[in-house]
Amino acid sequence: MNKLKFVITILSLCYISFGYSQETRPNIVFLLSDDQTSIATGCYGNSQVLTPNMDNLADEGVLFKNHYNTTAICMASRAIIMTGMYEYKTGCNFMHGPLKPEKFQKSYPVLLKEAGYFTGFAGKFGFAVSDGESWDENTYDVIPSDAFDVWGGGPGQTNYKTAKNPTIAQYAEKYPHSTRAYGAWAHDFIKTAKKSGKPFCMSISFKAPHLPFTPDKYFDYVYKNKKYKKPDNYGAENATHLSAQAKSGRQYNAYNFWRDSEESYQTAITKYNQLIHGVDYSLGMIRKSLEELGVAENTIIIFTSDNGYSCGAHNLAGKVLPYEEASKSPLIIYDPRKSKKESGLKREEVTANIDLAPTILSLAGVSVPKNMDGKNLEKLIDKPKKFRRKSITLTNMWGNDEIQEMTVVTKDWKYIYWQYSDHRMLPTEELFHIGKDRLEMTNLANNPTYNKQLKKMRKLYDKRYKHLVKNTIKTNDYPKYKVLFDRKANAKSKQQYLTGNYEEVLKQQAIEKAKKAHHKK
Repeated sequence: MNKLKFVITILSLCYISFGYSQETRPNIVFLLSDDQTSIATGCYGNSQVLTPNMDNLADEGVLFKNHYNTTAICMASRAIIMTGMYEYKTGCNFMHGPLKPEKFQKSYPVLLKEAGYFTGFAGKFGFAVSDGESWDENTYDVIPSDAFDVWGGGPGQTNYKTAKNPTIAQYAEKYPHSTRAYGAWAHDFIKTAKKSGKPFCMSISFKAPHLPFTPDKYFDYVYKNKKYKKPDNYGAENATHLSAQAKSGRQYNAYNFWRDSEESYQTAITKYNQLIHGVDYSLGMIRKSLEELGVAENTIIIFTSDNGYSCGAHNLAGKVLPYEEASKSPLIIYDPRKSKKESGLKREEVTANIDLAPTILSLAGVSVPKNMDGKNLEKLIDKPKKFRRKSITLTNMWGNDEIQEMTVVTKDWKYIYWQYSDHRMLPTEELFHIGKDRLEMTNLANNPTYNKQLKKMRKLYDKRYKHLVKNTIKTNDYPKYKVLFDRKANAKSKQQYLTGNYEEVLKQQAIEKAKKAHHKK
């Protein structure tokens, strides 16, 4: 028995020896939307959207105003959420590889199950758990469904059509769109979990609002004939100050439906918001089930997303990049055991997806493994002055070479180091005073007035870079970032680590796959 399992066993025995029943530990509901930027939520200040259940959850719980995904892309972010580690420690992302089984064994659902929790998962799992050292479409489907007591998940991106998801297909007749079907699945899981006599942890990862924007027709009335005002940083005219690197990838040059015409923008934003409204409705279904089944008073609800979405801000369309819209998501934690005086709280300190696993474990009374990089957010909720965090790291290690970067963020400042250089561009620094410039309209890196702040952020960056150097996984093509993200490295030293355009990488992988298949014949 390893040390972690021994500690968990002792804790479980303590519950029994001191006369406490397992039921005194809280149930935990963890809900994850897909590609939901924080500003697409009413309680984050958007008066153009309808998210009443998310808003009510924030009114009764705690809203975290500056919540970042340390890697803003689904596969990496989901592995980070479950393990509480930065991507360069999980080793899991597209173009890199799956999560190793031994790392998954220290994820929050596995640790909770070992500690006596009844666990369930539904929706898009989003990453592979395998001993493989490279990523391809086959390893993407290797998911640990047997690690949960009840499984309602699926491989890959899953499908908006309920009937096309085998594990929830039984709900298709009443709920043809998967978002509401997950709400129905939740009711049945909670009912089963209650019968088990154990505290439960239910994790649901919605497909919504991920592309393709295919909202539930049940909600067509919600935004019918609605016209949206574009954000003040919308369009190419508000991207002239951004680095050339940021404007080199598909996040800037694709997804043209955000900018082809006024009509295409309105259609896209309506569908995006309607998908989010569906998730909001499902949250309402789940809360109703908790009440009906008599477990609401002891069930903590955590709601967040795996990354944001740019929606045309700075002429950007997707996610991945370290700007506010793409890297930030809502985070709401509701604990019904708290007094009403503690409801409706807002916290401005920087939080991140690395914090979710240690927070969930701590709420359940389970020891947090030392390998986790995140912090327990209970302290930020209860004693914010004692919550000490100077900065977090954002990285992009996916896509074309130009957009791969490392960023350091504090509550008020963001420093981005764009490492790539060639005949078109040089390594670039961006400095944003996000405490006052949330739309990131002014890059202060070249403003002499802010030299002192720039030096301070460089120092923080170098500190976070040292952590990366010390902890980077040795496989899955991650060691190269020790060079690429080094502010002092020259272009020549970086050259050998450049991979070329992402589409070209995929093309070469397809060629190699075809060759292997041919040789087998």
